[in-house]
Amino acid sequence: MTKPIELKNEASITNSHTSSKSYALQESAFIKWTLITISLLFLTLFLILPLISIFVTALEKGWDTYVASITHPDALAAIKLTLTVVLIVVPLNAIFGIAAAWLITKFSFKGKNFLITLIDLPFAVSPVIAGLVFILLFGAQGLFGDWLFEHDIKIVFALPGIILSTIFVTFPFIARELIPLMQMQGITEEEASISLGASGLKTFFLVTLPNIKWGLLYGLILCNARAIGEFGAVSVVSGHIRGLTNTMPLHIEILYNEYQFTAAFSVASLMSILAIITIIVKNIIEWKAKDV
Repeated sequence: MTKPIELKNEASITNSHTSSKSYALQESAFIKWTLITISLLFLTLFLILPLISIFVTALEKGWDTYVASITHPDALAAIKLTLTVVLIVVPLNAIFGIAAAWLITKFSFKGKNFLITLIDLPFAVSPVIAGLVFILLFGAQGLFGDWLFEHDIKIVFALPGIILSTIFVTFPFIARELIPLMQMQGITEEEASISLGASGLKTFFLVTLPNIKWGLLYGLILCNARAIGEFGAVSVVSGHIRGLTNTMPLHIEILYNEYQFTAAFSVASLMSILAIITIIVKNIIEWKAKDV
């Protein structure tokens, strides 16, 4: 009795898929091309044209001016600081993201939902508010301000403050990419590995990590892109000190406010190139992940 019911269910599912496909094929050409046109117009207006304008403005005074703008000592200092922050923030977020995802998906404990809420907190809090929080904690008039001053430790208006604020803004990206993936995979393979005598660490490197590698790489790319472009929180804690605490976004803002449009768009073009490279790498990873 069970088998005919299963066959009947399978037939109904097949028929529903067939009807949905036929419905899609019978959609009018007018609606299809209208949607395509709207999408292309939207992308052209809000993505392609602004991107083109950045490079046109950056190069309008010639290649020599462009090179001079991006090789100016303040620009080089901003580029160096941005890359330094990324090289510190992304690995730290990777460690946190993997640990948090492992804890949430592989173990049952009280407060799991609260931990997930904390991970999502930076998505709900404005980056400017996050920067103000670090000012209240580590600024001269902040909670730890006197102690930091007595021990000659600089956090606000220095590299540590920029790193802390960037970590706060970016730490959900890797964890939030891994949690659904690891939940979908379950714990069967890990349990099998441990039952065969493998240690927890060996199980992680030989079983868990290979299974999450594409999701991890995707999360790293998102975290990297967000760290490079972070403005709000960094703007609050940096102090806008030329050549010292200005990242690329802050340097662009200063140049633009000083009406140095060519220089501002020249540095912006570098960030655009990094964004394009990030998108290309992301698409390659998605393509590779689908083939696995």
